[in-house]
Amino acid sequence: MNKTWTDIASLHAAYKAGTITPIEVTQYYLDRIAKYNPELNAFITVTSDLATDMAKKLDIKNIDKLPLYGVPVAFKDIYSTKDIRTTAGSNIIKDYVGQYDAIVVQKYLDAGAIVLGKLNCDAFAHGSSGENSDFGPTKNPWNKEYVAGGSSSGSAVAVSADLCMIAGGSDTGGSIRCPASFCSVVGLKPTYGRVSRYGIIAMASSLDSIGHFGNSVLDVAKTLEVTAGVDTHDATSSPTSTDHYSEFKNTDLKGVKIGIPKEYLGVDTKVKEVFEKAVTKIKELGAEIVEVSLPNSPLALACYYIIQPAEVSSNLGRFDGVRYGQTPDHFGAEAKRRIALGKYVLSSGYYDAYYLTAQKVRTLVAQDFSKVFSQVDLILGPVMPHLPFKIGEKISDPLALYMEDVLTVPVNLAGLPAVSIPCGFSNNLPVGMQLIGPKFSEKAILQTAFIYEQNSDWHNAKPL
Repeated sequence: MNKTWTDIASLHAAYKAGTITPIEVTQYYLDRIAKYNPELNAFITVTSDLATDMAKKLDIKNIDKLPLYGVPVAFKDIYSTKDIRTTAGSNIIKDYVGQYDAIVVQKYLDAGAIVLGKLNCDAFAHGSSGENSDFGPTKNPWNKEYVAGGSSSGSAVAVSADLCMIAGGSDTGGSIRCPASFCSVVGLKPTYGRVSRYGIIAMASSLDSIGHFGNSVLDVAKTLEVTAGVDTHDATSSPTSTDHYSEFKNTDLKGVKIGIPKEYLGVDTKVKEVFEKAVTKIKELGAEIVEVSLPNSPLALACYYIIQPAEVSSNLGRFDGVRYGQTPDHFGAEAKRRIALGKYVLSSGYYDAYYLTAQKVRTLVAQDFSKVFSQVDLILGPVMPHLPFKIGEKISDPLALYMEDVLTVPVNLAGLPAVSIPCGFSNNLPVGMQLIGPKFSEKAILQTAFIYEQNSDWHNAKPL
């Protein structure tokens, strides 16, 4: 069939007009998965029969009650899904079938979404390139020789390649924003605690945020309206009231003051050129741009790679071959590396020197953001320090891969919301920029991103 919709709004309009049905839309995406996934490797598990059954059960009478009515979605394979295999991208639980749905999955289902399957990711979400998956790397649809970014690689590729409309991901140190930037899609990392983590395989519990990928800011905003909110199953979820995230009123950026941290501009020349053109566009739309400073951000990466492995070493302790999966010797090299580092920084004699010091630095990083937000409304910067790199180029150098997170981890350490939006291309490879806001300012960053998006054509470009 010929695709006639571009987003959730146009899809629902077509449903109401009777020109398409959920079954036809579902089959469209299943056909594309069958055609493109063997090479892209975005899906680990495709739930064809389940998706078709879901589509058949939808009643058009309920479309106005269900915000994701008939919207084909897929989930990063760390989301627990009842009766569907959940692997976390690792052979250690490659045959595990979920016994319940994560709260965020249940919210998708309650909103009328159609589940197409589970998406590839770095094993246990450890990675910035997608190459640490035991199921093989996900390939970038813009150039299949290049990485898709990580750890939510399959989620970004599935949306970018039009294998689903919305994809669920997680962001611990940039794992939504990185692949969104590398694949030219919108990726939202909400405020820590804005979306429930219950039923999500944990990596670093004080850093993990559950977020969304889409081809447009508006689709991501509508999805957040479904998933945001307090959850009694998750003690870290916030009772702060949610918002109508997709109700955008402004048409320009007049009165919006945006800070660009000088520490975020030490990026590759090609990335900087694209980013500066986007800044010019934002100025033309009326925003005031000022230089700001986050003086402790250069310390954030070292801080993150102490705190995160410490929490990893605790969370992965459950995969002991007794309660879940195979024995620990089946962990991949990156998981073993992070467990070992985590055990070390938490051990007697090193806890104060490393872990406690890192937590103090984390406080300084958060305080830097608070000071800047007393001067500006939002912060803008590149997402990644350079363009996507070739598959295999850095996999043998873990430290080089850790450096990929230099512009993203400060947001997680401070628990802030951020959205990655496409802002152009260099050498036919995508470049993204991120808008960062104070806690629970998702509506503000999404509205600013939406206005920029509506005045650029990058979100219209498609790889396949």
